[in-house]
Amino acid sequence: MFSGIVEEAAPVVRLEREKDNLHITMRCSFTPELKIDQSISHNGVCLTVVKKHKDIYTVTAIKETLDKTNLGLLKPGDKVNLERSTKLDGRLDGHMVQGHVDQTAVCTEVKEAGGSWYYTFKYKPLKEDYITVEKGSVAVNGVSLTVVNSKRNSFQVAIIPYTYEVTNFHQIKKGTIVNIEFDILGKYIAKIVKQQLGK
Repeated sequence: MFSGIVEEAAPVVRLEREKDNLHITMRCSFTPELKIDQSISHNGVCLTVVKKHKDIYTVTAIKETLDKTNLGLLKPGDKVNLERSTKLDGRLDGHMVQGHVDQTAVCTEVKEAGGSWYYTFKYKPLKEDYITVEKGSVAVNGVSLTVVNSKRNSFQVAIIPYTYEVTNFHQIKKGTIVNIEFDILGKYIAKIVKQQLGK
Protein backbone atom coordinates (compact mmCIF):
# COMPACT_ATOMS: atom_id res chain seq x y z
CA MET A 1 0.00 0.00 0.00
CA PHE A 2 1.24 3.48 -0.90
CA SER A 3 0.18 7.05 -0.20
CA GLY A 4 0.94 8.70 -3.54
CA ILE A 5 3.57 10.97 -1.99
CA VAL A 6 6.60 10.56 -4.25
CA GLU A 7 9.98 10.28 -2.52
CA GLU A 8 12.18 10.74 -5.55
CA ALA A 9 12.04 11.04 -9.33
CA ALA A 10 14.97 8.78 -10.22
CA PRO A 11 16.60 7.95 -13.56
CA VAL A 12 16.42 4.66 -15.41
CA VAL A 13 19.95 3.25 -15.74
CA ARG A 14 19.36 0.16 -17.84
CA LEU A 15 16.54 -1.79 -19.51
CA GLU A 16 16.88 -5.48 -20.36
CA ARG A 17 14.33 -7.62 -22.16
CA GLU A 18 14.10 -11.30 -21.25
CA LYS A 19 11.34 -13.03 -23.21
CA ASP A 20 8.17 -11.10 -22.30
CA ASN A 21 9.71 -9.54 -19.19
CA LEU A 22 11.45 -6.19 -18.78
CA HIS A 23 14.18 -5.79 -16.14
CA ILE A 24 14.36 -2.14 -15.08
CA THR A 25 17.47 -0.89 -13.29
CA MET A 26 17.14 2.37 -11.36
CA ARG A 27 19.59 4.68 -9.56
CA CYS A 28 18.24 6.37 -6.44
CA SER A 29 19.44 7.81 -3.16
CA PHE A 30 17.66 5.31 -0.89
CA THR A 31 18.92 2.12 -2.61
CA PRO A 32 21.20 1.23 0.37
CA GLU A 33 18.05 1.08 2.57
CA LEU A 34 16.23 -1.32 0.25
CA LYS A 35 15.93 -5.06 0.73
CA ILE A 36 15.49 -7.81 -1.84
CA ASP A 37 11.76 -8.65 -2.19
CA GLN A 38 10.69 -5.16 -1.08
CA SER A 39 7.81 -3.44 -2.90
CA ILE A 40 8.44 -0.07 -4.55
CA SER A 41 6.00 2.06 -6.54
CA HIS A 42 7.37 2.98 -9.99
CA ASN A 43 5.16 5.59 -11.69
CA GLY A 44 2.40 4.09 -9.57
CA VAL A 45 3.21 0.45 -10.38
CA CYS A 46 4.08 -1.84 -7.47
CA LEU A 47 7.22 -3.80 -8.39
CA THR A 48 9.53 -6.04 -6.35
CA VAL A 49 13.26 -5.41 -5.84
CA VAL A 50 15.14 -8.42 -7.26
CA LYS A 51 18.75 -7.12 -7.23
CA LYS A 52 20.68 -4.24 -5.69
CA HIS A 53 24.27 -2.98 -5.75
CA LYS A 54 25.53 0.28 -4.23
CA ASP A 55 23.12 2.97 -5.50
CA ILE A 56 21.30 0.93 -8.16
CA TYR A 57 18.60 -1.72 -7.95
CA THR A 58 16.57 -3.80 -10.39
CA VAL A 59 12.89 -4.71 -10.62
CA THR A 60 11.07 -6.85 -13.19
CA ALA A 61 7.87 -5.98 -15.05
CA ILE A 62 5.98 -8.89 -16.61
CA LYS A 63 3.86 -8.78 -19.78
CA GLU A 64 0.60 -8.10 -17.89
CA THR A 65 2.19 -5.04 -16.28
CA LEU A 66 3.73 -3.82 -19.54
CA ASP A 67 0.39 -4.17 -21.35
CA LYS A 68 -1.48 -2.01 -18.83
CA THR A 69 1.10 0.65 -17.95
CA ASN A 70 3.61 3.05 -19.49
CA LEU A 71 6.67 1.14 -18.19
CA GLY A 72 7.30 -0.45 -21.58
CA LEU A 73 7.82 3.05 -23.03
CA LEU A 74 10.70 3.89 -20.68
CA LYS A 75 14.14 4.77 -22.03
CA PRO A 76 17.46 5.04 -20.17
CA GLY A 77 17.62 8.46 -18.53
CA ASP A 78 13.86 8.81 -18.12
CA LYS A 79 12.83 9.81 -14.62
CA VAL A 80 10.44 7.55 -12.73
CA ASN A 81 8.42 8.52 -9.65
CA LEU A 82 9.45 6.28 -6.74
CA GLU A 83 7.76 5.63 -3.41
CA ARG A 84 8.41 2.98 -0.78
CA SER A 85 5.39 1.34 0.85
CA THR A 86 3.59 3.23 3.60
CA LYS A 87 4.53 2.51 7.21
CA LEU A 88 1.55 1.59 9.36
CA ASP A 89 2.75 3.90 12.14
CA GLY A 90 3.01 6.93 9.83
CA ARG A 91 0.65 9.62 8.59
CA LEU A 92 -1.25 8.98 5.37
CA ASP A 93 -0.56 12.28 3.62
CA GLY A 94 -1.98 11.40 0.20
CA HIS A 95 -4.66 8.74 -0.28
CA MET A 96 -4.72 4.93 -0.34
CA VAL A 97 -2.85 3.88 -3.49
CA GLN A 98 -2.47 0.16 -4.13
CA GLY A 99 0.16 0.31 -6.85
CA HIS A 100 -2.21 -1.58 -9.17
CA VAL A 101 -2.52 0.66 -12.21
CA ASP A 102 -5.95 0.49 -13.86
CA GLN A 103 -4.93 1.83 -17.26
CA THR A 104 -2.98 4.50 -19.08
CA ALA A 105 -4.16 7.96 -20.11
CA VAL A 106 -2.78 10.54 -22.51
CA CYS A 107 -2.00 14.14 -21.58
CA THR A 108 -4.06 16.38 -23.88
CA GLU A 109 -3.10 19.77 -22.45
CA VAL A 110 -0.65 21.45 -20.07
CA LYS A 111 -1.61 24.97 -19.04
CA GLU A 112 0.54 27.24 -16.87
CA ALA A 113 -1.52 29.27 -14.41
CA GLY A 114 0.50 31.89 -12.55
CA GLY A 115 2.98 29.57 -10.86
CA SER A 116 0.98 26.35 -10.96
CA TRP A 117 0.04 24.02 -13.82
CA TYR A 118 -3.17 22.37 -15.00
CA TYR A 119 -2.78 19.00 -16.70
CA THR A 120 -5.64 17.45 -18.64
CA PHE A 121 -5.71 13.67 -19.15
CA LYS A 122 -8.00 11.61 -21.39
CA TYR A 123 -8.60 7.87 -21.06
CA LYS A 124 -10.72 5.19 -22.73
CA PRO A 125 -13.57 4.09 -20.46
CA LEU A 126 -13.14 0.45 -19.47
CA LYS A 127 -15.87 -2.13 -18.99
CA GLU A 128 -15.45 -1.68 -15.23
CA ASP A 129 -16.76 1.89 -15.67
CA TYR A 130 -14.21 3.48 -13.36
CA ILE A 131 -14.68 7.22 -13.07
CA THR A 132 -13.25 10.27 -11.39
CA VAL A 133 -15.29 12.65 -9.27
CA GLU A 134 -14.84 16.36 -8.63
CA LYS A 135 -12.45 16.92 -5.71
CA GLY A 136 -11.90 13.15 -5.47
CA SER A 137 -8.53 11.41 -5.54
CA VAL A 138 -6.62 9.89 -8.44
CA ALA A 139 -3.04 8.65 -8.77
CA VAL A 140 -1.19 9.80 -11.91
CA ASN A 141 2.22 8.14 -12.36
CA GLY A 142 1.90 7.25 -8.68
CA VAL A 143 1.29 10.83 -7.51
CA SER A 144 -1.75 11.37 -5.27
CA LEU A 145 -3.73 14.24 -6.77
CA THR A 146 -7.11 15.95 -6.46
CA VAL A 147 -9.39 15.83 -9.49
CA VAL A 148 -10.77 19.03 -11.01
CA ASN A 149 -13.01 19.34 -14.06
CA SER A 150 -14.05 15.68 -13.97
CA LYS A 151 -15.73 14.45 -17.16
CA ARG A 152 -16.85 11.10 -18.60
CA ASN A 153 -13.41 10.10 -19.89
CA SER A 154 -11.13 12.96 -18.89
CA PHE A 155 -10.08 15.01 -15.89
CA GLN A 156 -7.68 17.74 -14.86
CA VAL A 157 -5.27 18.00 -11.96
CA ALA A 158 -3.60 21.13 -10.59
CA ILE A 159 0.12 20.84 -9.85
CA ILE A 160 1.95 23.06 -7.35
CA PRO A 161 5.60 24.06 -8.01
CA TYR A 162 6.97 21.55 -5.46
CA THR A 163 5.23 18.60 -7.10
CA TYR A 164 6.23 19.88 -10.55
CA GLU A 165 9.92 19.91 -9.58
CA VAL A 166 10.17 16.81 -7.34
CA THR A 167 8.18 14.37 -9.51
CA ASN A 168 8.39 13.59 -13.24
CA PHE A 169 5.50 15.97 -13.97
CA HIS A 170 8.03 18.45 -15.36
CA GLN A 171 8.62 15.91 -18.17
CA ILE A 172 4.94 15.41 -18.99
CA LYS A 173 3.72 17.29 -22.06
CA LYS A 174 0.90 16.99 -24.56
CA GLY A 175 0.94 13.43 -25.91
CA THR A 176 2.73 11.87 -22.91
CA ILE A 177 1.23 8.58 -21.74
CA VAL A 178 0.81 8.23 -17.97
CA ASN A 179 -0.37 5.54 -15.56
CA ILE A 180 -3.62 6.14 -13.69
CA GLU A 181 -5.06 4.36 -10.68
CA PHE A 182 -8.61 5.30 -9.81
CA ASP A 183 -9.60 5.71 -6.17
CA ILE A 184 -10.13 2.30 -4.54
CA LEU A 185 -13.31 3.41 -2.73
CA GLY A 186 -14.81 4.59 -6.02
CA LYS A 187 -13.97 1.24 -7.65
CA TYR A 188 -15.77 -0.71 -4.92
CA ILE A 189 -18.81 1.57 -5.16
CA ALA A 190 -18.91 1.19 -8.97
CA LYS A 191 -18.86 -2.61 -8.61
CA ILE A 192 -21.58 -2.63 -5.95
CA VAL A 193 -23.82 -0.40 -8.07
CA LYS A 194 -23.33 -2.67 -11.10
CA GLN A 195 -24.25 -5.73 -9.05
CA GLN A 196 -27.33 -3.98 -7.67
CA LEU A 197 -28.44 -3.09 -11.19
CA GLY A 198 -27.71 -6.63 -12.39
CA LYS A 199 -25.20 -5.56 -15.04
